[in-house]
Amino acid sequence: MTTFGYFLSCEEHGPEELIRQARLAEQAGFEALWISDHFHPWLDEQGQSPFVWSVIGALSQAVSLPITTAVTCPTFRIHPAIVAQAAATSQVMLNGRFRLGLGSGEALNEHITGAPWPPAAERLEMLEEAVEIIRALFGGRQITHRGRHFRVDTARLYTLPDAPPPIYMSGFGDRAASLAGRIADGFMTTMPDPGPIQSFRSAGGHGKPMQAGLKACWGQDEGQAVKTVHRLWRNEQIEGEAAQILQVPRHFDQLGQLVTEDMIRENVPCGPDPERHVAAIRPFVEAGFDEIYVNQIGPEPDGFFEFYRDQVLPRLR
Repeated sequence: MTTFGYFLSCEEHGPEELIRQARLAEQAGFEALWISDHFHPWLDEQGQSPFVWSVIGALSQAVSLPITTAVTCPTFRIHPAIVAQAAATSQVMLNGRFRLGLGSGEALNEHITGAPWPPAAERLEMLEEAVEIIRALFGGRQITHRGRHFRVDTARLYTLPDAPPPIYMSGFGDRAASLAGRIADGFMTTMPDPGPIQSFRSAGGHGKPMQAGLKACWGQDEGQAVKTVHRLWRNEQIEGEAAQILQVPRHFDQLGQLVTEDMIRENVPCGPDPERHVAAIRPFVEAGFDEIYVNQIGPEPDGFFEFYRDQVLPRLR
């Protein structure tokens, strides 16, 4: 049975609104939460970027849903030992309902400390070493680590959950998906592409859970919803490696000028027709994803939750 969850956008909303939306999501029948982990939004127009770990702490007291970070980069902006501590505490506060979603990151968020931005192969190598450190610390023992990319000196976590949070890993290409299959407990992505799914399963991910996320824009007027998506999230239509290498929101704004409203209309479910939204979600179900997370773009989340509660989720279930 597929789980349908809600994707909380830290790029578009402040902490109080994220908590409010999480409550509305639970009331509407969504069964889990994704939450993004950014230092910058993709576009200045999105306008927010709260510290995800503070928000997760508040969410633990506001809802009873499982929560996954989508995704945290444990290699540049935050050392993997600190990510391990944050994740362990989140698992304690959520009574075992936390999943640590990890990825190799984007320069948009990770360049801020001044570290060089290496090629993808090296970033994946760093991610694998970071996961090794995190898992060791989850074990509760004192560790010292001298690796190619990271050092840890006599570190031990004292606040530990009964069971460590599972580690899910994002992947948009075959190499990242294979790494996820080999070392992670689950797979995360935003496209139902068969290639990465097969790479994940072939590398050891067969039988492990898979999560996916997508964006939508409910609104009474489809044309206006398309304009809202174009204003706030046109960056999602930029293909290739740009999302990993551009450094500041204005770069995404500049490249986003190539994105047309017709591209939005074709690729993002917009407006009040429930079949349009179901048709966008169905390929993820057919691809075998265990959990699918939907994010509402724009200023009408209340209408979105009512719409999905009454018209979309019943059709999917």
